Amino acid sequence: MLLVVDVGNTETVIGVYKQDELKTHWSLSSRVPRTSDESWILLKTWCEAHHIAFTDIRGFVVSSVVPSLTAVFAGVSRERFGLEPLVITADTDTGLEILYDTPRTVGADRICNAVAGYAMAGGPLIVVDFGTATTFDVISEKGAYIGGSIALGLKGASEELHRVAAKLPRVDLVFPGSVVGRTTEESIQSGIMWGTLALVDGMIDTIAREMEWDTVQVIATGGTASSVVEKSARIERVEPFLTLEGMRLIYQRNQKSYS
Repeated sequence: MLLVVDVGNTETVIGVYKQDELKTHWSLSSRVPRTSDESWILLKTWCEAHHIAFTDIRGFVVSSVVPSLTAVFAGVSRERFGLEPLVITADTDTGLEILYDTPRTVGADRICNAVAGYAMAGGPLIVVDFGTATTFDVISEKGAYIGGSIALGLKGASEELHRVAAKLPRVDLVFPGSVVGRTTEESIQSGIMWGTLALVDGMIDTIAREMEWDTVQVIATGGTASSVVEKSARIERVEPFLTLEGMRLIYQRNQKSYS
């Protein structure tokens, strides 16, 4: 079995694969400070509850945008599983050509999304990840990572609006009945939800025009994707575990070095 750990700014998602099947997954907060021992206890408890034997874990992969947690989970891999972890970076052999001017600044999650998305749908491709940030990753027809865009995510927009305007309440991230809100709550929901939808579909159209693509595949992923996708005119499919799948594929490509 393969254990994959995707550390995001808000949540850490952990999954266990048996060959190419995701057997189980769970999430932890990335904002709660934990030692490697505490992380191990949580991991051990979950595995035992799902009847996963630690001796069956033969590979350990980390994709992280939080350096302190990268070290924590890499330590768990070495100290508790006796495995050298594959920590994914732009220097990892992913099979993905990165055309960014600064390749080492591309987040590991974006690399994983691009690898998995291209394996699933080919190119040209846009991957929209609804996380702490809403990111757009652009992959060419031949599978090269061209670049992308980063915008504030749904939850971040809601929190930031409340922070800078204390009288504006926090709201549920759902679409109101109409774009024109009839209450303050509905007006905020409209701005966040309908505004994000306009951003997403508009960005996809703009990227396609700039790249001179007549057609482009679009895949969405991330924790809040389902909140927007059903109303999108441009997103064709949702893959909630796209990042984990990319981690699995990258591990397979490198498994001789990490088995």
